[in-house]
Amino acid sequence: MRKKGEDFRTIWQKPDHPEVVQIIDQRRLPHEYVVHDLVTWRDGAMAISDMLVRGAPLIGATAAWSLYLAAIENRDSRDSAEFIADAAKEIGATRPTAVNLQWALDRVMRVLNGAATDVDLVALLEKEARDICTEDIEISRGIGQHGLTLIEAIAQKKHGKTVNILTHCNAGSLATINWGTATAPIYFAHQKGIDVHVWVDETRPRNQGSQLTAWELAENGVPHTLIVDNAGGHLMQHGLVDICITGTDRTTRSGDVANKIGTYLKALAAHDNKIPFYVALPSTTIDWTISDGLREIPIEERDPTEVTQVYGRAGDQMCSVETVASNTGVSNFAFDVTPARLVTGLITECGICPASEEGLVSLFPERAKTTS
Repeated sequence: MRKKGEDFRTIWQKPDHPEVVQIIDQRRLPHEYVVHDLVTWRDGAMAISDMLVRGAPLIGATAAWSLYLAAIENRDSRDSAEFIADAAKEIGATRPTAVNLQWALDRVMRVLNGAATDVDLVALLEKEARDICTEDIEISRGIGQHGLTLIEAIAQKKHGKTVNILTHCNAGSLATINWGTATAPIYFAHQKGIDVHVWVDETRPRNQGSQLTAWELAENGVPHTLIVDNAGGHLMQHGLVDICITGTDRTTRSGDVANKIGTYLKALAAHDNKIPFYVALPSTTIDWTISDGLREIPIEERDPTEVTQVYGRAGDQMCSVETVASNTGVSNFAFDVTPARLVTGLITECGICPASEEGLVSLFPERAKTTS
């Protein structure tokens, strides 16, 4: 399963056993590549809450496949639809910030609620989960193609010299089904022969940058350098960053973006140094129901042990190491909100637009508010 390029997938049905869904246990990367089986819907919920899977699009896809597993579990019961609906409620409570989770659950439940009484629910939900994954790959491809134009323009301006890109957290292939959001333009530029180099934020406390982004860039041969989270501003001050591209877990209709904690600080540094700061997102992460990100986006607070302990390899053993005194108080906000005014533009599968309601509606006109 450890493949590159077009054939890579982050979630799939087990060969010769399609009633088992398989994922990469991202907690074990980069030291171990472990395939993990999801047999029940609760396995899927656990994979989301315990971060075996990460990234808004992959979380949504995992939720969809989990409802497929729920349909299998209760296949012969008269209350199968009710069983699946109860599973959806519990899965929906696992991660509050990423909008794709509820989006995927709502989509599957609409299909379920509209199904005829004699339909095979297992086959119906299997098809929907597959469709969500197929669509996500094409969405990421669209983001990559549009974002590529930004990198091409910088490369032309620099007369072919290295284009230095800074990213935060993991918005790569591992966060989607394939290609990623923020990394998709990078992969496409690399394939086209453009000289790109990526500054990879470690992204404390879960280290999605050092453990995931750096791993997948290395797997695909993309030049990169790992930096501590606080180094980005220094690099920008010294002209070592040409463009910042991050992902997002939820974007308001006004263009505010919620992403992994620390993104806001990168946007501030980019603004101060006049460096373009772009956010790459699938349209599925846009929350059209809210406009004020600071007030309306729920910010997940996670387990303090993510801050007090570091997980890694010591010799041949994987282990956790405590780094602070046991009586230390800890705050662990998982996300922050970057106001639209600090975002140069939004890269979507339909094109690039200003971070504003007008910009988003120009790409998705069906979302325009109507007045009577």
